[in-house]
Amino acid sequence: MRDSKPIRMAVKAVLFDAAQQCLVLRRSPANRGFVGCWGWPGGKLEPGEDFTDGLRRELREETGLEAEFTGLAGASEFEMPAARIILVCLRARPTGGGLRLSAEHDAFDWVPLEELAHWNILEPMKPILKTLLEKKELS
Repeated sequence: MRDSKPIRMAVKAVLFDAAQQCLVLRRSPANRGFVGCWGWPGGKLEPGEDFTDGLRRELREETGLEAEFTGLAGASEFEMPAARIILVCLRARPTGGGLRLSAEHDAFDWVPLEELAHWNILEPMKPILKTLLEKKELS
C-alpha cells in the first residue's frame, strides 16, 4: 500500500515558439529546492482550480506570457517530502504578453527539444521529454 501522503496536481507548459524551440526557465535561489535546474513554466494548482486556468495563471506569474494550449505533452508522477505530485504538461504556443521572469527564476532560454536532454532539467520532466522526442522522431 502507498503511503498516505496527499496528492497534489501540478501543470507545466511546453511552450513552442515559431522556430519550434521551447521555453525553459532556470530556478533561482529564491526556491526551496531544485535551484539551478531548468524547467518548463508552471506550478502547482490551487485546490479546485481548472488545469488550463491554473496554467494560464502560472504562465502570467512566471513569465508574463499568454498562451494557447494545443494538446497534451505528457504526464508523470513524483514524490515530494509532503505530497505525491501528479504533473500534467500541455503543449502551447505564445499568444501575447512580454517575457519577464518572476523571482522564482533567474534565466530563460528557447531551446530545441533535442538539446534539453543535455541540460540540467527537473527530474519529473525527463519522462515527458523522452515521450516528446519519441513522438517527434515518428513524425
